[in-house]
Amino acid sequence: MYYTDYKKVGERIAKRRKELGYTQWQLEEKANLGFKYLSNIERATTVLSVDVLMRICDALEITPDHLLLGTTDKANDPNLISAAISSRVSRMSPKQAELALSMLDWILTQKLD
Repeated sequence: MYYTDYKKVGERIAKRRKELGYTQWQLEEKANLGFKYLSNIERATTVLSVDVLMRICDALEITPDHLLLGTTDKANDPNLISAAISSRVSRMSPKQAELALSMLDWILTQKLD
């Protein structure tokens, strides 16, 4: 039987939000949430609905099972890896993006398997 620990859900949301470099206000905007609603969710003073959960997941580029249960295996999920790379590149300056592209090209030449 699964029990939803809303304190842990809030912690996972906050952690992912910070990984992506979003403020609470920015995530509220992306997920179309009301003012201070995310703060209440992250502190577990509000229980989120399925609709809100899905909007937050979409904005954070993460799956509901990760937020609810803490389960994910990024190493084996190319969609999560791709979304994480894309999110980070979108926040880079043109020079940083050019450097990242060079590094990715170099990584592609490496035999890691």
